[in-house]
Amino acid sequence: MSAPVLNRALLLETPARRPDGAGGYSAGWLVLGTVWAALDARTGRDAGGEGAALALMRYRIVLRAAPEGSSMRPRAGQRFRTGGRVFRIQAVAEHDARARYLVCFAQEEKAT
Repeated sequence: MSAPVLNRALLLETPARRPDGAGGYSAGWLVLGTVWAALDARTGRDAGGEGAALALMRYRIVLRAAPEGSSMRPRAGQRFRTGGRVFRIQAVAEHDARARYLVCFAQEEKAT
């Protein structure tokens, strides 16, 4: 198996709660760092809702593996971001037998 071409810089973000100053919390995202990845579009579909059209696109994202427990190892529930595009991570698995790369299955939502 040849090495994937990691030619896209993506920000890895994790959900974060921040105090809102009034005794509660607001939801947001905390940037963990930048990873280089290969993006491969998979399937897409329209998911029209009430009054708004929405396109859902699935991606296979390959990146260098990080050790278990590392903050830079992606997990389901986190996301990748590049510019205005957001890829929500749904699952993560090892890409190769030697565990040098990880594959993340992600979904991008776009208003159409």
